[in-house]
Parts: sequence; C-alpha cells; structure tokens
Amino acid sequence: MIFVTVGTHEQPFNRLIKEVDRLVADGKIKEKVVIQTGFSTYIPEHCEWHKMMSFNEMQTAYQTARIIITHGGPSSFLEALQYGKVPIVVPRQVEFNEHINNHQVDFVNLIAERMNNIIPVYQIDDLAVKIFNYDNFVKIKNSSKTSNNKKFNADLEKIVERLVK
Repeated sequence: MIFVTVGTHEQPFNRLIKEVDRLVADGKIKEKVVIQTGFSTYIPEHCEWHKMMSFNEMQTAYQTARIIITHGGPSSFLEALQYGKVPIVVPRQVEFNEHINNHQVDFVNLIAERMNNIIPVYQIDDLAVKIFNYDNFVKIKNSSKTSNNKKFNADLEKIVERLVK
C-alpha cells in the first residue's frame, strides 16, 4: 500500500494528489493507494481518500504502508522515519499556491543533503520514477535502521533552529 499525506495546511496540494491519482488511473501504480487530502480541492477518482484522518488511522497508515509520500512538513516525514521508512517528500511550492513561501523546498533540500534519509521530489514529473525505483533509492539512504536516532534528532533540531532565525 502507498500512503500519501498532505497534512493540515489550509492551502490545497492538488498537484500531488492529481499526479498520484493519474498514475493509478494510467495503471502505472498497481497497488492500493490511500490519500489524506486535507484542504485540497481535487477529489481523487482512482484512490481511497480521506479529507482528514484520526491519529490512530494515520499511525496505522504509516505502519502498514510500503511507501509513504508526504509534503515537506517535518512532522509528516519524521513520522515515517520513526517507523523506519524512507519517505518520498514532495515540498509544497509557492508558485503553485500551495504555501505562502518556499520554506518546505528549502527545508527538504537541507535535510536531503545533510541527512540523506528522505527521497525528495521537487518536480512532480519525477514522482513516478521515485515510486517505481523506490527500493533502489532506499538502499542508498540513511534509514533509521542504520543511523543513530539521537544524533539525527539533535542535528535536525539545530537545522530547524537555524531556519527559524
């Protein structure tokens, strides 16, 4: 199962949801897809979807998903990492009216470079390649199974503090 979450930010993230729905419609994704759509206005036609999910539903989705695709909000992709999974992270971008600025792009870029434990997707056309080759990408990433969790958390805290300044 592939789980997609766009978080609870009030601006739609239609670009991600449309692309995943298209990949399923085209038969390129053959496994079950569950999407938490949040405030997005696009309604998926080929995937199971929920506007919002309870805490327990989200935890179950994170635990059972083979692949987790998330927006660039740290709590969403950190959740995947806590379950020992390397998330595909698609940051919201201001040019598509998905957020008020590009802080998610900046943050995802920083984490991808420094921690090497996420699979970033900056151009939505690249999502299919990341999904199809997911297992190969995971092999070259620092998953929580091989990295030191305390060090990661400390390093992440420093990064966030610098970004907030």
